Amino acid sequence: QLQLVESGGGLVQPGNSLRLSCEASGFTLEHYAMGWFRQAPGKERESVSCISLRGGGTYYADFVKGRFTISRDDAKNAVYLQMDDLLPEDTAVYYCAAERRSINYVFPCPNDNWGQGTQVTVSS
Repeated sequence: QLQLVESGGGLVQPGNSLRLSCEASGFTLEHYAMGWFRQAPGKERESVSCISLRGGGTYYADFVKGRFTISRDDAKNAVYLQMDDLLPEDTAVYYCAAERRSINYVFPCPNDNWGQGTQVTVSS
């Protein structure tokens, strides 16, 4: 059974960093494009960043460009989101997503399978 488990969320002050991890089980990551989404209270879920098969391509939403970095380690069946210079508006539940793809493209971000989410709160 395909499962995604996020971790690494928490409460941080503005300007600080967090690194989210998404560990996959029940499938081989190398055949899947992976992505991160977020949903703030009262708002729709939105794409944050995604990465294609074998990391050949990446996508970042404008609001995180230059601050967030997505990476994948297929040997560890994991995907990461390094979040630097966090802002209060980055506060949200962050979700990992996966989609099996036979063609290597990055956008739109994959959204077939979801994790349970991890809370990120940026506040002073």
